Amino acid sequence: MAKLEIPIIDFSEDPAEKKKVVDQILGHSVPVDKQAKALQCAKKLFNLPLEEKEKVSKNNNTWNRGYEMLRSQILEEGTQPELKEGFYIGDEIPKSHPYFVNKKLNSGPNQWPEALGDDLEDFKYQTMDYYRSTLNLASDLMRVLALSLDLKEDYFSDFLDGAVATMRLLHYPSQPKDADEKLTRGIGAHTDFGAITMLLQDDVDGLQVWDQKNNTWIDVQPTRGAFVVNLGNLMARWTNEKYKSNVHRVINKTGKERYSIPVFVSGNPDYVVDCIPTCKSPGEEAKFKPATVEEVVSASYAESYGRAQLYKQGLEKKAESKVESTPLQQVAA
Repeated sequence: MAKLEIPIIDFSEDPAEKKKVVDQILGHSVPVDKQAKALQCAKKLFNLPLEEKEKVSKNNNTWNRGYEMLRSQILEEGTQPELKEGFYIGDEIPKSHPYFVNKKLNSGPNQWPEALGDDLEDFKYQTMDYYRSTLNLASDLMRVLALSLDLKEDYFSDFLDGAVATMRLLHYPSQPKDADEKLTRGIGAHTDFGAITMLLQDDVDGLQVWDQKNNTWIDVQPTRGAFVVNLGNLMARWTNEKYKSNVHRVINKTGKERYSIPVFVSGNPDYVVDCIPTCKSPGEEAKFKPATVEEVVSASYAESYGRAQLYKQGLEKKAESKVESTPLQQVAA
C-alpha cells in the first residue's frame, strides 16, 4: 500500500486554507466528546441481538430509515455483497410533512430500537444531537466550496434550505487476513451519491481512497476528532467535473471490529442542479443536463441496491439448479 498521506486541514487556522477542497478536517464545530458519544451509540445498537435489530429493519419502509443487514448492498461491480451492517437516521419527518406526502428522497419518520430499553432516550438524544451538529458543519463546508469556486459565500443556501441528509451508523466485522480483496469488501470501491459526505471514523484502519495520479490505494489513517470529507457525484455533476467525486472503499483486515458514521448531504430534493457558471468557459457546453437532487440521488440508490438483489437472485438460481441436477438417491441419502 502506498505511503502517500491524506492532507489534514485545521479549519480553525489560516482562512486561506478554507478555500481548499479538503480530505480530513480538524478545528471544526463538532466537539470530540459529541463524536465519541455518537460512536458509543453505534456500538450499543449493533450489540443488540439480530432479531431485535430486524424489528426496525429499513425494509419496513420506503424512505431509508432503520436497520440494514450484512450483505445488503453492492457498490462495486464484480464483488460480493458487502460485510457491513448499518442503521439509517435522518430528520424526524412526520407523515403529515409535504416531503413524506410527496414521497421525497429519504424523507419520513425514524425507527428506534426499543430493545435498548432504558438507554433508548439517551440513544435518540445523542444521535440526533450529533446529526444536527454535522448539518451545521455541512453549511460551513458548502460556504468553503462556494469560495473555492469564485462564488458568493452563500451561493449554496437555497440548496441547503430544506436539505435532506442521511446519517448511517456502520459496523464492519473483521475480515480474515487472507480474504480475497478482489471480491470481499467491507464496502466496495464507490463514489458517494450526494453533494458532500462527512465521515467520522473510530480508531480502526480500513478506509482507503483511490489516488488516480499514482494509480494506487491510500490508507486513510484515523485521526482523533477529524472528519474525512468526500465530495459526491452530485457535486461533480454540478461543477461540470471540475471537482471529482472521491473513489473510496473499506477493507477491514485488522482483526478488530470497525465503526464509522457517515452523514450524506443530498440537499433539497426539488433543487435543480445545473452547471455552475464559474465551472465552464464561455461557449463550453455543460456535460450534464439539469436534473433535480431527487432524480440524481435516487437513481444511484436504485443501482447499488439492485446490484445486491441481482447477486442474491443469482445465488438462489445456482442453488436451485444444483438441487435439480442432484440424483434422487443422493438427495435421499
